[in-house]
Amino acid sequence: MTGKEQQIKNSFIFLLPTITSSLFFFISTPIFTRILNKEDYGVLALAQVYAIFLSGLANFGMTAAYERNYFQFRNNPKETARLLYSSLLFVMLNCILFAGITYIFRGSISKMIIGADGYGNLLFWSCCALFLTNISYYYLSYFTNSERAKDVVFYTIGGSIINLSFSLFLVAYLRIGVIGIVFAQFFSGSVIFCVLSYKFIKMLKPSLSKKIFIESLKISYPLTPRVFLSVLDTQFDKYMIARLASIGGAGIYSVGQKIASSIFTYMNSIENVFSPQVYKRMFDLRDKGSDSIGKYLTPFAYISILLALVVAIFSEEIISILTPAPYHGAKDIIAVLAMFYGLMFFGKINSRQLIFMKKTHITSLLTMIRIVINVGLNIIFIKKWGAIGAAWGVLVAGLISNAIFFFVSQRYYEVKWEYKKIGAIYLIFFCSSILIMLLRNALVGYEIRVIAKCICLASYFCLGVKLGIMSKENFLLLRKMIPSWRSA
Repeated sequence: MTGKEQQIKNSFIFLLPTITSSLFFFISTPIFTRILNKEDYGVLALAQVYAIFLSGLANFGMTAAYERNYFQFRNNPKETARLLYSSLLFVMLNCILFAGITYIFRGSISKMIIGADGYGNLLFWSCCALFLTNISYYYLSYFTNSERAKDVVFYTIGGSIINLSFSLFLVAYLRIGVIGIVFAQFFSGSVIFCVLSYKFIKMLKPSLSKKIFIESLKISYPLTPRVFLSVLDTQFDKYMIARLASIGGAGIYSVGQKIASSIFTYMNSIENVFSPQVYKRMFDLRDKGSDSIGKYLTPFAYISILLALVVAIFSEEIISILTPAPYHGAKDIIAVLAMFYGLMFFGKINSRQLIFMKKTHITSLLTMIRIVINVGLNIIFIKKWGAIGAAWGVLVAGLISNAIFFFVSQRYYEVKWEYKKIGAIYLIFFCSSILIMLLRNALVGYEIRVIAKCICLASYFCLGVKLGIMSKENFLLLRKMIPSWRSA
């Protein structure tokens, strides 16, 4: 199989968990939103904000260090095992410490985060569930970096199936409330973590290395402020909506954000394909790899933005199908956040440029700047426009901070992007998304809006043909691969 065929095959394989999770989301959301109210979703969102914050501290930036150093030790199985288990043990001990603190002070923390002391158990189990997911990430990252796509997909989909089944049983059948979603996440995370641990203990003999751990720590610790601040960057909006508007508003925003964040999940799946190749070019070609990386990434930018475009222009149909009327105010939130997530493609590459050059302290500094911009705009926009103001604040802050991040990362390791092609992709994406929102808010007839949406999609596909991405050659290659992919 050629390199191009393998890349396309891996793309399909890595997309399977995203397709599966999206399908499960379509199954569960219409059920849950008719059982749980907006306030339930708001409380769950705030509990997850706290869990994400603690999980970021527990990781201590080690995920980025592990991903980078894997390629440094990839040709030495013993060193690879020491890197994995040293990183894993450190993060596990941190998770146990933070889980214990949360349990002891759960009432006080609940009153501080949610505004009432009756949600302490929800906070505790939310943390435990996310801790298990993040610890399992190291195992899955090993599979991703070694391009064992089928292993990543198998365990990810397995966890999703367990999570869906258990959450439906707890929430829809037993009717135990919103905590049922958290219990399901914890149970599925526990199963996958135990199975993966057993598999890896048999596959890689557990061993530790102080030297490798310290080397990873030197890369990771400057990222810790970035992780801490990233929580503010990505979660502060929901907290501020709950404080400045209402918990119900935070619930509507959370539902809209979950729909829009399917784009980010989809892009993460695509990233699993191109990330190892980008690092290989950086390590093997050094400065000579910049031109190769730029050309290599253009098709990935196109297919990454494709879903963002679909979600943005069809946000009203998506929210109407998935939720009852009280949640329909999220349609513009979804469209605006879809534009924001579309920008994140560059962020994924920029961070790798700086991590490769071991400039992680700069990453934390840039994240701090982004936080200041994001928090400042969110406070202003939420006070004036509520939940939709939060979405616009995130987008505007994203535009400004991504531009700064891009120019700084290019200074340390230049990627020679195909700027005209990338510019055309984003031009159609943003113009189409904004056009449909304007038509909807101007109360233009639905039939006309549907025609406009079809034109926008057609324009994007025509651009793909012009760029050579939607080509006969790639289509024939895809057809040729389908039988072998099915039998894989």
